[in-house]
Amino acid sequence: MSASAAGVVLVTHDTRDEVLAALAALDDFAGPVVVVDAGSSDGTADAVATTRPRTRVLRLVNVGFGRAANAGVAALPDDVSVAVIANADVRIGPLAIGRLVAALDADPEVALVGPRVRYPDGAHQASARRTPDVPTALQHAALGRLRPDNAATRRYHALDLTGPDAVAACDVDWVSGCAFAVRRHDFELVGGFDPGYRLFVEDVDLCVRLRARGRRIRFEPAAVVEHQVGASTRRRPFRARLLHARSLDRYLARHGSPPVRLLRPLLWPGLAVWAAATGVATARAGATRSSTGERR
Repeated sequence: MSASAAGVVLVTHDTRDEVLAALAALDDFAGPVVVVDAGSSDGTADAVATTRPRTRVLRLVNVGFGRAANAGVAALPDDVSVAVIANADVRIGPLAIGRLVAALDADPEVALVGPRVRYPDGAHQASARRTPDVPTALQHAALGRLRPDNAATRRYHALDLTGPDAVAACDVDWVSGCAFAVRRHDFELVGGFDPGYRLFVEDVDLCVRLRARGRRIRFEPAAVVEHQVGASTRRRPFRARLLHARSLDRYLARHGSPPVRLLRPLLWPGLAVWAAATGVATARAGATRSSTGERR
């Protein structure tokens, strides 16, 4: 049986050099590639159009990652049945794409597959995770940056299943939106990304909605990509943290259990503390941390 036809969607905002490097990593990929430029002011769209004439460029205002990705998937040719969606700061080559597509072709119940993600220095980046219960989430938020090896963070990051030594593919609750492959039919059936999330958490929400329809989310460690965290958010770190907080609030309003929704009034004070602590940690770490505290 022949492999499903795949196309790539790269979403970019003021990351001209990053998206050009991402496209260079796709030089040997024979399928269609769509770059969605979400309101860049650094000449990204013109640079791609000039240097990559075979790449389709969509020029949008800054509509947020989810809405931009939805537009990119809709712009793929009709015969493309698998959409590989990635950030501009991800290097995803043809070999990784082939392995993601193969994982989908091998199991019709799987809707979405995420790769193993590494930092540019080769270190493991947690990208396939469990949906945490409230105690785990609180412990991870409190201890994750001070003691990254604590039990709650290890549970949340599913390190027992998807850690740096993992070799077997497995089902997970959700995968990072930095890069994944999804069946186009499934993606469109649930309406794609919820455009109400401008940035952050839209990947969790998408996976929750797919799983609610009985579809499965998979982690494929044989497909390896490189991701430099926070390329488009480092210039406005406070805004990034605010958007993250708003996205968490939206997610809890839609998917939180009744007891959790009752606690939503406490969310914003807690997020204010988190944002302040993250800001201090990021300032101390300098260029080694993203706007939300993840290492780069």
